[in-house]
Order: sequence, then C-alpha cells, then structure tokens
Amino acid sequence: MPYLHRSLRPQPQPVPRDARTIHSSGQSFEQLRQGCLQSGSLFEDADFPASNGSLFYSERPQVPFVWKRPGFWQHSEWLDVVIDDRLPTFRDRLVFLHSADHNEFWSALLEKAYAKLNGSYEALKGGSAIEAMEDFTGGVAENFQIREAPEDFYEILEKALKRGSLLGCSIDTLNASESEARTPFGLIKGHAYTVTGLDQVNFHGQRIKLIRVRNPWGQVEWNGPWSDSSPEWRSVNLEEQKRLGHTALDDGEFWMAFEDFKTHFDKVEICNLTPDALEDNALHRWEVTIHQGSWVRGSTAGGCRNFLDTFWTNPQIKLSLTERDEGQEGCTFLAALMQKDRRKLKRFGANMLTIGYAIYQCPDKDEHLSRDFFRYHASLARSKTFINLREVSGRFRLPLGDYILIPSTFEPHQEADFCLRIFSEKTTVTRDLDENIGIDLPEPPKPTPQEEETEEERQFRDLFRRIAGEDMEVSAEELEYVLNAVLQKSKSLKFKRLSLLSCRNIISLMDTSGNGKLEFEEFRIFWDKLKHWMDLFLQFDVDKSGTMSSYELRTALKAAGFQLGGHLLQLIVLRYADESLQLDFDDYLNCLVRLENASRVFQSLSVKNKDFIHLNINEFISLTMNI
Repeated sequence: MPYLHRSLRPQPQPVPRDARTIHSSGQSFEQLRQGCLQSGSLFEDADFPASNGSLFYSERPQVPFVWKRPGFWQHSEWLDVVIDDRLPTFRDRLVFLHSADHNEFWSALLEKAYAKLNGSYEALKGGSAIEAMEDFTGGVAENFQIREAPEDFYEILEKALKRGSLLGCSIDTLNASESEARTPFGLIKGHAYTVTGLDQVNFHGQRIKLIRVRNPWGQVEWNGPWSDSSPEWRSVNLEEQKRLGHTALDDGEFWMAFEDFKTHFDKVEICNLTPDALEDNALHRWEVTIHQGSWVRGSTAGGCRNFLDTFWTNPQIKLSLTERDEGQEGCTFLAALMQKDRRKLKRFGANMLTIGYAIYQCPDKDEHLSRDFFRYHASLARSKTFINLREVSGRFRLPLGDYILIPSTFEPHQEADFCLRIFSEKTTVTRDLDENIGIDLPEPPKPTPQEEETEEERQFRDLFRRIAGEDMEVSAEELEYVLNAVLQKSKSLKFKRLSLLSCRNIISLMDTSGNGKLEFEEFRIFWDKLKHWMDLFLQFDVDKSGTMSSYELRTALKAAGFQLGGHLLQLIVLRYADESLQLDFDDYLNCLVRLENASRVFQSLSVKNKDFIHLNINEFISLTMNI
C-alpha cells in the first residue's frame, strides 16, 4: 500500500464527490493511488516537496529538519488535497503537530495537507480556530463577544450544538506576553478551546446551567466550581453524573457553570455547517447561496461608504427575502464575507485587508446603483465593523423585500478576491447586479438625399470634398490629419493628439463598403457621433483635468449606451487607463469605437432575441482582427 493520503476533511464525514482536483498532474487521489500501486513505489508530492521552501517562506530553518515517513473546503468549494507522508522531524520527533501516541500520525498528515493548501507551514502561524473550522467543514462562522451577547445566548449555543455546529471559545490577551499564560483557575489565555456540550443539573433544589469545554492539549483543565474534582459533584447522584459523562480524568475536558463561563471567557465562535457537510438524515438543513467576486483597482475596488466618489463602483449583490421566519415578521439570514488566499500570499507581503459590507433597501430599478443613490440613502444594516480578519459575518432579521448588499475593503484601490455567502433557514434569492449587460445604440441615420440637404450639410459636404479629393473617400492618414486639426482648435477640450491607430479603428467601425476608407455619409455619421462623445467626455470629466478617471468612465459609458458588467469594466481599465487610472481623450475615443464596433458586429450576427452567436475559427479570427 503506497503511503499517499487524502486529507482536509476529518472522518467520518464523507468526502464530497464533486471536490475539484488541484494537483498539478490533473489526477485525483484515486488515480494517483492506482498509479503508485501499479508501479509499486511510494508517492512523492512534487507540488509540495520535502524542502525548506515548504516549511518557511521568510526565513531559514534554525535546525536541520529531516523529512521521514511514518511505518480539505476552501473559499466555497471542496478541494481534493493530495499529499505524501513525508513529515518534518528533529531528533526522530515530529517538529509540528503530533499526537500523544508517537505511533499515531493522522493529525500530522492533516496538518501537512493544510500547510500545502496555504503554501507552507509558516503560513499557518497565527491562525484562528474559526478559520480552521470553516476550512475543514465548509461552514459559515458567527462571532460573539460574550459580554455583548444577547439574553438568549445559552439557547443560541444549545440550538447550535443540536444542529451539529462546531463551537470554539477563547480568552483575550492584552499583549503577546500573555499568549498561552495560565490563569489561577487553570485556563489558558489566547488558547483555542472547543465547546462540546450544554446541560442542566439539579443542585440543592436549583437547576444549574452547565457548559462542557475541552482543551485540545488533552490536559490542563479548569479548577473552579464544577471542575472534575470539585465538591459540587458530591451533591449529584451517580446516575446523573454518568449521564453527563463526568470523570475525574485529566483529559482536557471539563464542566463549568455557564455563569462562570461568561465571566472567564471572552469570545465564542460558532461554525454553522452547510448542507453538503451534513449527513442526509440531518434534522435541519440550511439554505446557502454563494457569490465569487473581486475588488480590482480602478473598476470594482471602491472602498467603504466614506469614499462616496468610488463606493458605488463596488460589486452589488441583490438579495430578495421572500419567506418569513416561523412566528416572526421578518426573515433571518447570516451574511459572511471572506477574503481569499491571503495566507497563501503572505510570502509575497500580502496581509489581511480590512473588509466589511453594507445593506441598502433596493429601489425599483433593477440595475447597478449610481453614486447619487448613496448620496441620499443610508444603509439599513451593515457588518459590525470593518476589520482585518479573513471573514466578517453578521446575523440580520429584515422585513420581506429586496435589498442590495455591497461588500468592500475599507480603503479604495485595494485588490483581492472575495467570497460572499448568504446563509439562511428560509429560501432567499440573490443575484449579482454587475452581471447585467445592456447595449442601447441608436439605429444609424439614413442618408439625406443631396437635393434635401440643409445649408449646413452642403457646407459640410464641401469641406469633405476638399479633404477627400476627387474620389470622395478619406483614408486613415487623411482622417488623422483632419481630426487632429479640428480637435486641437477646441478650447474646451484639453487635447494632445489622436493616433493613426485610433483613426484606423474609426474606419473599421464606420466602413460599410469594406474598402478601408470613409465615404461622405460614413464620415458625416461619425462626425455627429464624435461630437456626442466629446460632449460626454467634457460632462463626465468632473474635475476638468482634461483626463477621465476610470470611475468617471463607467458613468460616461453608460450615458453612451453601454451598461457593462464588472469583468468587462476591469478589462477596459487594464487596457486603456494609465498607472494613475486616468484616460486621455484618445484612450477614451478608442475605447468607445471598439465597444460600438464589437456591439454592432454582435447585433448583426446574433439570432433574433438571442444573446449568443455561433462562429467558426475563421470567422472568429477575422472578427477579432477587425475589431
């Protein structure tokens, strides 16, 4: 049997059938396993080699590690993580996670799979219990500061345990020196405990609420009231003690009064399990919807509401609450915003960004909300705070209706991929408003018969004749000369120069005969279009800088008839904006010409009332070379 292990979800939970294979070979765990069996060799993982680079990304090992063989869900999708069984040791002992039994290796192998997923063992440093709970189950997290917890906090925890949720708790530290410090009551500060049970017991005629907590060390326990050897247990009959599983073993698990728990612990984290992490016969199943997105500098990284000029450019998710909670007026849901891959990117200097979200009442229009909307409307709900955690979550109850949820970083221009999950007991409907794409272009005007031309049109024809010569056609070079001569006379337009490439793009848009030149009617139609585009440039160049920011471009494109989704806007910014996210008139004109050209070609090729076209390879290359 080759030593090759599939890790990330602890058994007995089943491994999802639709886990995405992420090994560079493209092979699944079973395929790799069969290959090892056929060759009779032990598996060695080339993706995560037994080398210093897999241990640390910012330093060299202080001791010479020896890798020896003993004889997981992330970002809304299950991953099939394949590892070999070589583990780092020093003096024949495992260096990192290990079991009390030196012949037991499952925990070290699980840790290796998690380290591989995040790039190195060092990337796991400073982790949180809730991150691990989410990654191993696919659940959605809730955080409670115990001193601010609601009155029914005990019932919330009880309900969570009955649903199979994972619960963690911890004591805050004021500084690094307090980390792992022991209190007089035997509790460890900054340490991740788990909550394993809740119950009540009769004690001198009263019902006392108890909570069971476990130290993952497997030792070092609470020594206060209701601890393993405390006198309180003498007043509880043996049958009740047996029901509660009370023992005096130093196994790391202990009971304590719920009131003492609230006094000594500071934080509780709940990981609510999603349907694909529960058994089919689970008593309760949640509804989960997922949105993957990105904050991209210049197009969708708008920052928080403090930055009104750019906030509206963030991704916008429409949330429709259609079913009431039982016995309640509104609908309860949990919104969880996660920034992706920040641990993996730590080796490149990336830290956790400060993230959060806001929720607004949705207006009647089913489109991306503009800056003016946020100028005059306040949010109805929002995350508790913007904070530099991997995930920010919150529980809300709102009346039935439509809402807009806007995830963002605190500062604008900060880039990251994110995952937004809506977790609810009742069915909710969500949709990304940035997916809306609409092109509203006027039909090209029909040519005016020469005998019906106005005086202005006759003068324009005479001007064209002088430019074009006897053939009455304008080449790209002639168009470049004319447009630069005219535009540079404009007092309102701060203008450098149109390029020959821009003029060739213009001819590609307007040339209906296919001869590479503009005839009079083609030139006249373009001239009217150019004047309209110039007016838009001047209108949306709000600061009159002579350039247009990538955020101003978004509104200008919409006014020109182009309602584009977030991904298309990102591509446009990457192609046409400079390092300062600015476009001059030439960039702006090029962008509009290519957008209209592509849109008109699509309209001419698409089947009526359909949003797709069919092209063979020759047609596709011809089309893309021409646009």
